[in-house]
Amino acid sequence: MLSKISAFFQSLGETGQQQTNELSLEIACSVLLCEVMLADGQLDKAEQQKLNDIISGQFRLSNDEVTEIIKHSLELCENATDFYQFTSKINESYSLEQRIKMLELLWQVAYADGELASIEEHIIRKIADLLNLRHSEYIQTKLNIQSKASATK
Repeated sequence: MLSKISAFFQSLGETGQQQTNELSLEIACSVLLCEVMLADGQLDKAEQQKLNDIISGQFRLSNDEVTEIIKHSLELCENATDFYQFTSKINESYSLEQRIKMLELLWQVAYADGELASIEEHIIRKIADLLNLRHSEYIQTKLNIQSKASATK
């Protein structure tokens, strides 16, 4: 009995290590965007479309590649216990300007449905902290995207 339990936990550890090794920058960014999209518990079409547009535009991917990345990202969202594994990948690869741009993209997804849920704002705040961004950068990107969102209404 104990050997079965031990084997189970070992397999979990191996799977987790395998996922960490395979984590690409595109997937890391996509997972964070998906987390914001799913935060309010409503899978809004406008947010889904914004997510597709962002991923295809940022990484210059085909529709099939975008669909595959989003599918994989949603699976990772379901099993993730925190954001650190994703933000650390971004921190390793992105400059300050690129991390601020990532924050802007998170706000764009949050505002895509025309309203900002407090849970979306909370998640973006946590991600901004993990991306080592200052509070002023967090607020400035929020205000920039908020004004753009209200201008398009």
